[in-house]
Amino acid sequence: MSGTGPPEPGEGTRARDDHPWQDVRAAGRTGGTAAAWYARHRRAASAVAAAAVLLAGGGYLYATRPRQPPPHPERRHAQAPYPAQVTDVTYLDARTPPADAPPRSFSFAVLLSVASGPPVTVTRMDQPYAGLALSTEPPAPFRTRAGSARTITVTLHVTDCGKAPRDAGLPFLDVTLRNTRAIQTQSFIPGTRYARDLSHALEVACSNRSR
Repeated sequence: MSGTGPPEPGEGTRARDDHPWQDVRAAGRTGGTAAAWYARHRRAASAVAAAAVLLAGGGYLYATRPRQPPPHPERRHAQAPYPAQVTDVTYLDARTPPADAPPRSFSFAVLLSVASGPPVTVTRMDQPYAGLALSTEPPAPFRTRAGSARTITVTLHVTDCGKAPRDAGLPFLDVTLRNTRAIQTQSFIPGTRYARDLSHALEVACSNRSR
């Protein structure tokens, strides 16, 4: 072989730097980069996935939570006060009995007031003494709204002087009250003035003196 130039590479000859394992190394570097990226972002990805699971679970629990039924009408009524707790009866004065009242009758005026709650209906008013009959104006039943008062004229008629008390110590009136909560019978003591006026009226009605 002669000549001064470098020999030409023969067929099938590779350059020294062109090694077959270079492609493998490059592929290995690519796989390592993906693994490193996943390692860096694995915690964030796990947190996002956990938050999505919690959000979905919370939404399911909210949608399937037990719902409170609306209050039953009887329970709503149970919140109202008892009628005897909000009703008061006070004595006003003696009155002239109605023109059509029978003999030996006398009348008094009382004030019935309702402090709060639903309206209160008086279904009956009576007194405890035998020998006396009672009527009212307005006649029962009548209704009184909360925050208002009504004047009631009570007329007593002596049916039997032998059974009527001559000296009423602490007379009272039995009043049956009704509202949306309950029906109650309450005894109201109108006070000492009522006792004094009642005793005087009984004495006059059951004596020979005129009224």
